Amino acid sequence: MRPHPAARPPEAGSRRPRHLTCTTLHTPGGLPRTGRCRRCGNPVAWHPRRNQHHIALHPAELPTAHVPASWRWHLSSGIAHPHAGGQAWCRIPHTALCPARTTPPDTSRRLGELRRQLALRSRRLIDTAAFTPTPAPDRPAAPAKARTVVQLLLGCYLADDALERIRCTARTEPGHRRCPHPVLNPQAAGGVWRLLPLGHEHQVAVTASRLLAVYDLTRAPAGEQQRWRAQLCPRHATARPDLKRTGWQVFAPDRHAAHIRTRLPHTDGPTPA
Repeated sequence: MRPHPAARPPEAGSRRPRHLTCTTLHTPGGLPRTGRCRRCGNPVAWHPRRNQHHIALHPAELPTAHVPASWRWHLSSGIAHPHAGGQAWCRIPHTALCPARTTPPDTSRRLGELRRQLALRSRRLIDTAAFTPTPAPDRPAAPAKARTVVQLLLGCYLADDALERIRCTARTEPGHRRCPHPVLNPQAAGGVWRLLPLGHEHQVAVTASRLLAVYDLTRAPAGEQQRWRAQLCPRHATARPDLKRTGWQVFAPDRHAAHIRTRLPHTDGPTPA
């Protein structure tokens, strides 16, 4: 009787999520590769798919009626296939049950109970030092949202979005939904981009040598400046303003340093001195 060959790593085309690991690559009799999840420690069974990639399935079959259609899988000659319907039992990907992941919104009561059982098993493994979970990789922090500093009515304000995405605060009829149109009027030249020193007379003095890109509306008519302050689009310019709905904040360089821009939007080179 010949011994079984040494376990070999998966083929180059086989993809395996980093949070899952195989502890046995080949078993006698062509059984599926077994392993456990690095995040929760519960068993998984690796099955090849038609595209030669592998999928980690929960080891036990489940009643099809309790599993959403997009989660159903079945095995044929050792190959995992998306569920075609008609079978009373099916398999489910481990990622849909893993207690270390966020619970999917369409989880049924039966799957929720199974998920809780896996969570209890994971907790016992951790408490007895039989398993140490691998933390999820840190996601890079999202870049700060682009917000525009606007000068109007003898003051500097920080908008809640980029200039072209500042939305009207008026409510439309019917449905009283918020108006989807921008405050910026592309048909009229309301303001101009300027570089102002942070020590400008209308701003809080911090460092006079630093410059700030500002959308300047001070030369626009008073009515146009009031429309911007009320955050209304041109078609709702005469609507009753509600300053509680606006996203303006009085600009303060010390608190809003992340939104200080020292180049004009159309300038790619160094800021002029």
